[in-house]
Amino acid sequence: MTLKQRWQKLMTNQPLKQKLYEIIFGSDTPAGKSFDILLMVCIVVSIFITIFDSMFTNRWVVASLVVLEYVLTLFFTFEYLARLYCSPRPMKYALSFFGIIDLISILPMYLGWLLPGARFVIVLRSIRLIRVFRVFKLFSFLDEGYRLMESLRMSLKKISVFFLFVLIMVICLGTVMYMVESGHPESPFTDIPTSIYWAIVTMTTVGYGDVTPVTMAGRLFASIVMLLGYTIIAVPTGIVSSEMVKQSQLPPHEKYDHDPLNGESEESEERTKGQSTKDN
Repeated sequence: MTLKQRWQKLMTNQPLKQKLYEIIFGSDTPAGKSFDILLMVCIVVSIFITIFDSMFTNRWVVASLVVLEYVLTLFFTFEYLARLYCSPRPMKYALSFFGIIDLISILPMYLGWLLPGARFVIVLRSIRLIRVFRVFKLFSFLDEGYRLMESLRMSLKKISVFFLFVLIMVICLGTVMYMVESGHPESPFTDIPTSIYWAIVTMTTVGYGDVTPVTMAGRLFASIVMLLGYTIIAVPTGIVSSEMVKQSQLPPHEKYDHDPLNGESEESEERTKGQSTKDN
């Protein structure tokens, strides 16, 4: 049997695809749950390796961490290719939320050969820990997560308008503060961009203290901006909370037999179940 024939046989091996699908995408079977737990452990270990790699300078420790990270990256690469292989719709998975995250999580290590700093982007693997909700069947948490995402999506237009309003306001407030403070020789408000920076820091209640008014009028105006910041910061919270109340009044979602974040659809899941029944 030639190499091409072996490849064709592998790509058309439906029983193997079905078995891999149950292990990699599913969590109902002991093998599927064990694989997902192993995946979680590897992700957590990989994140800690990235953190420790930025802390230690001993070359032997760093070399050991790099080797271990390469081993884990090979495992994640195999996992990504296996998902593409056994998925009923490989392209839909590749373009799904987790498909993109899975690809991004393995690329930095390979790009690290060309761009050394790119390796630290692998902390994006932490996003994949969302799978824990599916692994342990915490449907209540998963349902709430989808409600939160839907609430944020529904609030996007209102929040965008609010953000534009705040942007205009900080520009105006920063300009006014520049007009008030620019006449004083010791004032740090030397230009309008610096004044706008101060307005942003003050309205968001961060208050670094690196730029402060020195005149009485400037301090009075700063006090008004601080109080204004406290009132404005509550607006987006109210917008999202309102949408979450609306979402909570909707009928609860059905049990998640498929994971849309993985690019899975009900049709593909039903087809896979049908194939499994037929095989049995």
